[in-house]
Amino acid sequence: LQCLISLSCAFRSLVFCLVTALQNARERTLIAVKPDGVQRRLVGQIIQRFEQRGFKLVGLKMVQASHGILSEHYGELRTKPFFQSLLTYMSSGPVVVMVWEGHNVVQASRKMVGQTNPAEAPAGTIRGDFSVHVSRNVVHASDSQEGAQKEIQLWFQGKDLLDWDCCDQIYTIEV
Repeated sequence: LQCLISLSCAFRSLVFCLVTALQNARERTLIAVKPDGVQRRLVGQIIQRFEQRGFKLVGLKMVQASHGILSEHYGELRTKPFFQSLLTYMSSGPVVVMVWEGHNVVQASRKMVGQTNPAEAPAGTIRGDFSVHVSRNVVHASDSQEGAQKEIQLWFQGKDLLDWDCCDQIYTIEV
């Protein structure tokens, strides 16, 4: 009996650790493949990089973005001289917006994407590998957890995001 009680306690502890680890892995970020990335058929390669890193895709859609949603998304750039051309470019073709989930996904995604200016982005990053000009830099990545939450709410409704269990989650995060 004592052995069964000990096993029961150990099992509960293990479950608690797994649940805690999975909750910590639920950080989310928004990644958008811009019109140049869509036109150049890079969507699959970009998705592959995030999947190989161990992140979980919980939302994806292809949209023709309106000036309204883009103005809100890029609101902090409103006073920049390139703002109108950015809106025109971003609304010129389809955009693939995605929500990725995982441990430290915001910071890791920023590193995977690389510097805004592709000339400064190292090889091995998305922009370093696929971009040559700052105005056509293939992809957008949220810059903070707060920014990610705001952007996700802008582009997705709650029902658009799937809460699903990925069978390899316990192999991609430390418990």
